[in-house]
Amino acid sequence: MLKVEGVGKSYRKGSLFSANKQHVLNNVSFVCKRGECLGIIGESGSGKSTLGRLLIGIEEPDQGTVLFEGKRIGERKERRGNISAVFQDYTSSMNPFYTVEQAIMEPLKLKNIPRKEASGKIDRLLHQVGLDSSYRTKYPHELSGGEAQRVCIARAVSTEPKCILLDESISSLDGSVQIQVLQLLKKLREIYGMGYIFITHDIQAAAYICDRIIFMRQGRIEETVSIAHLKDVQSAYARKLLHMIIP
Repeated sequence: MLKVEGVGKSYRKGSLFSANKQHVLNNVSFVCKRGECLGIIGESGSGKSTLGRLLIGIEEPDQGTVLFEGKRIGERKERRGNISAVFQDYTSSMNPFYTVEQAIMEPLKLKNIPRKEASGKIDRLLHQVGLDSSYRTKYPHELSGGEAQRVCIARAVSTEPKCILLDESISSLDGSVQIQVLQLLKKLREIYGMGYIFITHDIQAAAYICDRIIFMRQGRIEETVSIAHLKDVQSAYARKLLHMIIP
């Protein structure tokens, strides 16, 4: 479904005209299969969030390609409705002047779904993420962090995409709410058969929801391992991250 080949990305350091560049990603290649939940783990500065922006077409790689079902992800018509995203900062992800109904309706309008059909779908989506129809008229400032993130997930799921990118999407939530959201994501995956790209520094969360994990270090893939063989990682870096939760 998603194929990344030889991807590199760098940014200028200093002024706009500076020749110095910081290489953030170097020769990154992997495949995410249809319906798979692929975790991308790494410490701060490992390049995982930059990779996430490339995977949903917000930015273009300097080298290499990102293909979604054989088409360049940078082409908007190819990714619209097929790949969605949920980010860490749910407060900036929602328009503060939009009600919950308007926020979820936005991607449905882009897919030209008739308003009556879309309205019924909003109630169903809210129910699926553990909220009731009374939330339709609420504004972002009236929601708790967990409720706001559930709305963001409902919006991401609304077009029934083939893949959702989740970039640190639970890291700012309280522990008990994190577990609830992870359980919700598992349930939605079963309902819709969608795949996830789960970007996080939380290896416990990744182990709970993912099929495979990519360990990233300094812009490169250090190791890729299935959850079933997580304790058998080979690289010292992956073992270090793993030992943070399994002494």
